[in-house]
Amino acid sequence: MRNARNVAIIMVLALGVAFAPAGGNVVDAIFTVITMGFLAGISWMLYRLSRENQLTLATLTDSRRAIFYGGFGMLALLVAGADKLFSTGGGTLLWILLLAGSVFAIWRVWTEANTY
Repeated sequence: MRNARNVAIIMVLALGVAFAPAGGNVVDAIFTVITMGFLAGISWMLYRLSRENQLTLATLTDSRRAIFYGGFGMLALLVAGADKLFSTGGGTLLWILLLAGSVFAIWRVWTEANTY
């Protein structure tokens, strides 16, 4: 029942895009709103995590803190430049590698900080 309802919602949205004038613009606007909400949620989560773990972040060495924050900076740049990277040859692979490297760097510093 729940799946049928979800499929019906998607079909109604698809009809609006397919047959409404300027439906593509509506899709772009909705996608932008969803993306902004997603980024705002990530920002809020990072803010809360930094407030809840101030001692852990303060005890990191300068090099570890630079790697940790650099990983988050790389994630922000990847989100900002995703369209540009995806439109170039090999850019998608580079984007995936940079994403994996950033996530690994953040994970590694965080696990090392919490094992001591």
